[in-house]
Amino acid sequence: MPHDITLITLIATGLGLAMILGYAVSWLRMPPLVGYLLAGVLCGPGTPGFVGDLALASQLAEIGVMLLMFGVGLHFSLDDLLAVKRIAMPGAIVQIVVATALGMSTAIWWGWPIGVSLVFGLALSVASTVVLLRALEDRSQIDSANGRIAVGWLVVEDLVMVLVLVLLPPLSGLLGGSPNSNILTKVYAATPQSNLWIMVGVTFAKVSAFIILMLVVGRRVFPRLLFLVARTGSRELFTLCVVAAAVGIAYGSTRLFDVSFALGAFFAGMMMHESEFSHRAAAETLPLRDAFSVLFFVSVGMLFDPHVLISAPLHVLGVVAIIMVGKTLAAIALVLAFRYPLNSALTVGASLAQIGEFSFILAGLGVSLGLLPKEGLDLILAGSLISIAFNSLVFAAIEPAQTWIRSRSSLARQMECREDPLAALPMTVPQAHLTGQVVIVGYSRVGFRIGEILSAHQIAYVVAEQHRDIVEKLRTEQKPAVCGDASDPMVLVQAHIARAGILVVTLSDTFNIRKIVDTARIINPSIEAVLCADNNDEAALLESEKVGTVFVGDSELARGITSYILSRMTGAVTSNTPKTNVSKHLE
Repeated sequence: MPHDITLITLIATGLGLAMILGYAVSWLRMPPLVGYLLAGVLCGPGTPGFVGDLALASQLAEIGVMLLMFGVGLHFSLDDLLAVKRIAMPGAIVQIVVATALGMSTAIWWGWPIGVSLVFGLALSVASTVVLLRALEDRSQIDSANGRIAVGWLVVEDLVMVLVLVLLPPLSGLLGGSPNSNILTKVYAATPQSNLWIMVGVTFAKVSAFIILMLVVGRRVFPRLLFLVARTGSRELFTLCVVAAAVGIAYGSTRLFDVSFALGAFFAGMMMHESEFSHRAAAETLPLRDAFSVLFFVSVGMLFDPHVLISAPLHVLGVVAIIMVGKTLAAIALVLAFRYPLNSALTVGASLAQIGEFSFILAGLGVSLGLLPKEGLDLILAGSLISIAFNSLVFAAIEPAQTWIRSRSSLARQMECREDPLAALPMTVPQAHLTGQVVIVGYSRVGFRIGEILSAHQIAYVVAEQHRDIVEKLRTEQKPAVCGDASDPMVLVQAHIARAGILVVTLSDTFNIRKIVDTARIINPSIEAVLCADNNDEAALLESEKVGTVFVGDSELARGITSYILSRMTGAVTSNTPKTNVSKHLE
């Protein structure tokens, strides 16, 4: 009897087609993930030829989601998450409500019942974390202020969807559902409505217990575990520890606390961020994360039925419009309402212009509960595939859109920060101290350390930062700071760039760095620019264009270590040499 090789066949075929089609579409100047999606379509039941196992594909995709979210957590501290709570929590909730209302009204217009329309709208309201992270990684924006806002926003969305998935089964009877033969859904549907609030309380208790457990126990246990394994000197054991932690904790959090795989893995990575080996852990798992994230896109393509494009083209266009236009405009308006810069608003809007894994889970549950027809599932999958394929183009349009809006809309310029009290230095800042000062653009880890050292040496500086919470905190500490995008001349004017001595830009976006320096030199031609770069290629580009003095992270780390070694070695020699010279002199 031949053994079953379904899994091997799926991986070999899926990855092989993804590589070929990804390479092909890259020649057409399209993102490779479009090729991955097309590979999934070819492997799915909607096209002739090879048909992969959808159940296996979805499980492989879940592993990819776990590893990817774990990797994000390794670069995302608890402080980063709390820093965006003021915009991420209300923004995500309001955006879900707006997107759900758009989806509901459209489905009702099509003649669908209210309960069905609600599930349909909810499925369109939540974006894919995997797609967002790939887009931010490609643009080196995960560690940026905009990237943190977008990631925090989607973490809140995930938490809301966890609650929705728990509440939907017991509410299915009120919404007009008719569960299929699945025993679990029948039990849920038969749950008395009087127990609804009990279930809500239990859900909140489980999620809270999970978060507390990770914060209290995980922050101590996981870094210690990495340290102990690293001491063995075995590279494969270290990699095994990281992968086992990511998958095991994600699985355990789902089974014990009813949170999603993605959320469990994210919190596990965030706790391991406390370890000094977090960067090594991220590097060791990078190949696995890339391979399994490809399988995620392949699995999305396998779910897609191309016939829906022929049978209901106008419905597909309506769904795509809600996802890529309605959600995007709602998010942009919300971010601007919180007085964040236009660049932040456009970045968050582009991040939400797609749907993914949670939409599939919610749609699948809706079908099993009789709350979503097969046509609704097909439309959601079509909207997901199209929005994911074009999401990179939405990101590419951010800069041109920003320029166009600012040049033609006085309202947009006013909404950014001009009437915002954080956009101007407080009158209590002594103007005499703001002559020859240092202007620090970006107050993340590097900017914070620079500011602390300057304060210790009593050197005046002003911070220009897009993150409102950071600006508010600096002002409570009586440190001068302005809120806004430093590429906007008015932000630099408020930072008194005209009388500054040095401009320090700690951002990693090469394009924005050049724009900020050019703007500063228009106002102050003699200002000296000091820049940060992530790698040698970016540094070489900035130096070739004579933008300013460039420091590369890895190079400066190597230089610092080398300087320390030389000081220790030459110090040891020097400590012995004087004794000889002195003794000879005395003789």
